Amino acid sequence: MKKSSFFLAPIVFLAMALSLMGCGESMKSAGTDAIDSSGNKKIKVGVFDGHGGAQTCVWEAYEALRRDADMQPVYITSAEIAAGVLDGLDAIIIPGGGGSRQWLNLGAENRKRIAEFAENGGGVLGICAGAYLLSSTPEYSCMGLSKGVAIDIEHDNRGHGVVNVTLDALGKKLFPELSELDTVRIMYYEGPVYDTVQRPYEIFATMQSDVHMEGNAPANMTNRRPFLIGNTVGKGRVMACIAHPEATPGMQWMVPRMIRWTLQREFGPYSEKVVNPGVFTKEILMSESMLKREHGAFKVFLYGTGDEKLEALEWLRSVLSWEAKRWVQGLLYDGDARVRAAAAQYIAWMGYTRYLPDVKAAAVSEQDAQAKELIEKACQQLEQQVVVPIE
Repeated sequence: MKKSSFFLAPIVFLAMALSLMGCGESMKSAGTDAIDSSGNKKIKVGVFDGHGGAQTCVWEAYEALRRDADMQPVYITSAEIAAGVLDGLDAIIIPGGGGSRQWLNLGAENRKRIAEFAENGGGVLGICAGAYLLSSTPEYSCMGLSKGVAIDIEHDNRGHGVVNVTLDALGKKLFPELSELDTVRIMYYEGPVYDTVQRPYEIFATMQSDVHMEGNAPANMTNRRPFLIGNTVGKGRVMACIAHPEATPGMQWMVPRMIRWTLQREFGPYSEKVVNPGVFTKEILMSESMLKREHGAFKVFLYGTGDEKLEALEWLRSVLSWEAKRWVQGLLYDGDARVRAAAAQYIAWMGYTRYLPDVKAAAVSEQDAQAKELIEKACQQLEQQVVVPIE
């Protein structure tokens, strides 16, 4: 039954109010200003939100930019690109999802507009499927802006997990926070494998993990391959990352740093609340049995007891489940106060700031004193992750 505007108005007001509330009861503005505290124009970055982009990947790219006080992230669509939105942007991100579907959704005219944007000095970053889309891969629906050539595409469903990555000399300059580490660990999900015979690009990081858990993918295909590459296009720069720092706890800040490279902008340190490369200390590749257990956790959240849900959350956290980030949001409103608190803690651990309004709502509505304290703490941890308010 269609609801009247009379009934919708209070709901809309409540949603707006929650988006403005802090972890306590006070209300504060969430408006975004295009000028930073020093009076300088912010770096305006468009995150492509078109068909083909995975919804969580789009959200995560946007939220990663909020770690940088000088960034002003905005969502952009194919229609807006056609209407000239690129004229007001400094850089764009093509997030993960499906590169060929993104290619089709953009259309030839918008792909041309993006190419002209880069040639005229705009920055372009492709993440996973976005890296595929930007690549120069023969007989593949790609734009040729990134000089990386993807190989073994027939096995692109090779698997996923937390992988080992080493920084090259350029990477240590770009990410000095990581320069003393032998290995960093970042979430990978079936990103491109680059040909290394010809390298018309600069390499910032190298993949060390051998991912071939699914799809009959061959061994020794992903390891010792470029992980993060960059090249010039006219007056602009293009960077391509095969994996997902924006989906890795403690590593989301790498995305705005990459944007700064594409624009040749200076960069400074990020807060220690944001930079945390030590969340994972080992490689975690999702095996068939682990994937089955992950799938089973969904049924636990539907039909399980409170204790079973808590156990499932703990295991999903230990392997950085790709799927759980969509499930955990609703657990903030579970019937068991322990589960509600654990869900908030899980979201805070992930740094999943997209769900900050939900955690705020859960904190306000929570009646159990112990759970309320834990949820409010999780809310505060999330607020410390971002310095740019939602537009």
